[in-house]
Amino acid sequence: MPIPKSTVRRLSLSLCANYLHKHKSQPMQWDDWFGLQHVPVIDVRSEAEFEQGHFPGAINLPLFANQERHQVGKIYKQQGRQEAILKGLEFVGSKMHKLAQTALQIQQNHQLRLYCWRGGMRSQSMAWLFEQVGIQSSPLIGGYKTFRQWVLNQFSKKYHLKIVGGETGSRKTEVLHALQGLGEQIIDLEGFASHKGSAFGALEGLPQPTTEQFENNLALWLCQLDSERCIWVEDESSLIGTVHLPNELFKQIQQAPLYCLKVPKNQRVIHLVQSYGHFSKAQLAFAIQRIEKRIGKVVMQQALLALQEGDLAQVASLALTYYDKAYAAQLAKRTSPIYPLAVETSLAPWQVAQMLRELPA
Repeated sequence: MPIPKSTVRRLSLSLCANYLHKHKSQPMQWDDWFGLQHVPVIDVRSEAEFEQGHFPGAINLPLFANQERHQVGKIYKQQGRQEAILKGLEFVGSKMHKLAQTALQIQQNHQLRLYCWRGGMRSQSMAWLFEQVGIQSSPLIGGYKTFRQWVLNQFSKKYHLKIVGGETGSRKTEVLHALQGLGEQIIDLEGFASHKGSAFGALEGLPQPTTEQFENNLALWLCQLDSERCIWVEDESSLIGTVHLPNELFKQIQQAPLYCLKVPKNQRVIHLVQSYGHFSKAQLAFAIQRIEKRIGKVVMQQALLALQEGDLAQVASLALTYYDKAYAAQLAKRTSPIYPLAVETSLAPWQVAQMLRELPA
């Protein structure tokens, strides 16, 4: 005689509740969870949630796929918690073997850290499953929301910033990395944003992170720096490609002393040609057309003509006409101290970096 469907449902709910009550996983507060640096991290949220933002280095092992999560959430709102759990069990049942097998491949010393959105049933259920195959799991109390609050708190802290400024083509990024090579602390905002910060900055074709993921990566970097020492940052606008800088951090950048590299225009033209000359004419033409409203139609047409004739130095020179004016206007709005530094053409980035270290604090 077949077992009634209602009985199966009651048994499923009873088993689920019993498992969650008896599992031996150790939910942890943020500080303890974050301190387990040697333990791999699993994000059990859906793929879409993970792509929007996640703990840096986490591996996505979703309990529910995007559409499944949507269905469970809809049932929860329309029919209640019990029906949502049953639908979730229906989705998860066939995946349990694969989820456990993948976790075994990821674990180190039979340990895993994991989180879901709020530290609720998704992470608790996965913790129970992993324990059945001998993995001690540590769910994060409060889940991803707890991590995000910690991230935002990092940008509210006060940092001793020094800004490397200068007109386009002044090799600011190279100087920034040279400072790091000399033992200084830096924040490479363009590196975190995967973008060089201008209309030509996306020519490398690197995918940019979401603003949320940019913040997550940046916060993790900031927490490793010594807040008692100065931190060098390249001068940036509030938007790098499609990524927005955190407001609190951007305010600190605007209020910090700026060390402005003064590099002759002809040298900056040479550097820009070296940096962007290997891109195709089609790519460069597209970048030029993107700034038509800023440089004007006449200058844009002059730049496109020079490009077709292979005169990349003229293209760079025309682009600098706009960028230099824009940067001068940007500097005029600053209220923080500006220290100009004349850079001779023969100086290497590490030499400029050494000069910056010797300027007043």
